Amino acid sequence: MNVLNSFMNSRIWGRGATALNPGLVLAVVVVFIALSFISPYFLTATNLLNVAKALVIVGIAAVGETLVIIAGGFDLSIGSTMAAAGMLAAYMLDSGFGVAAAFCAAIGLGMSIGATNGVLISYFRINPLIATLAMLAIIRGLAFVISNGREIVITNQTWLNLGTGKLAGIPYIVLILVLVYLAFLLLLPRSTFGRYIYAIGSNARAARLAGISTQRWRLLIYITCGATAALAGLMLAARTGNARPAAAMGFELDVITAVILGGASLKGGRGTLLGTAIGLILLFMINNGLTLAQVPSFWQQVVKGGILLAAVLYDELRRGRVDDG
Repeated sequence: MNVLNSFMNSRIWGRGATALNPGLVLAVVVVFIALSFISPYFLTATNLLNVAKALVIVGIAAVGETLVIIAGGFDLSIGSTMAAAGMLAAYMLDSGFGVAAAFCAAIGLGMSIGATNGVLISYFRINPLIATLAMLAIIRGLAFVISNGREIVITNQTWLNLGTGKLAGIPYIVLILVLVYLAFLLLLPRSTFGRYIYAIGSNARAARLAGISTQRWRLLIYITCGATAALAGLMLAARTGNARPAAAMGFELDVITAVILGGASLKGGRGTLLGTAIGLILLFMINNGLTLAQVPSFWQQVVKGGILLAAVLYDELRRGRVDDG
């Protein structure tokens, strides 16, 4: 057990919660400088604030996805969970419930979806891609069926203020993003939960032989992912002013791209929340640069897909060099 503890600590402190890829940081600096010269609007306070607001939704959802990927899993149902959480909260508010009850119910829904994913993957041993892809379709489909495809306009000012209000000039949603990241950055290296995430992702069999209940911990990891996705859905609705069954379609691509770009391995055992945050900044700076350059939105999708492919290829090449060495 001492050997396992030493191994897990090395993963967390060496290649875990605090390690950063210097190449990623350099890429952010290069892109930042390049965009500053390319567009006179990039460095304006308004534009940088818009970039910060834009990455909040994906950033919150990326926290849970990072944990899942580090643990060797995958979750494609994030976008559907975001939409369903927003719809539920809006429906409850329209039905006379308070904001606190609506938000708690929405987070609870996200946790329930995550728990379903966790049970299917951990206890029924269904491939994570298949299980979460099925949940993506089921949750999205049910959202359309129950709402008849109609959106719900949000009139509750408290909820809307989360998307438009500021504290000392900083938008509330940006502060919420920072708090979520700080909470998990403090939690991972100091808790059993954090250590077990890396242990399970690195070698699930060894973790199981060491006495770790991998099924139960995977379940908890997916529940956490569902909760962060639901929170992201609530923030998305606050920004747009409505809840729609079609909300957050395609957000999975941005979330997964940011996580992989940040250094997480699809094979598990490696990744950092700090890396995910830097990956988010890089991804959304590129998105913003393409928008300022008036590149059509469908070409932006092509670029994001290319970035994801390049990040995965880089990870495979780096892992290959390590294995050969």
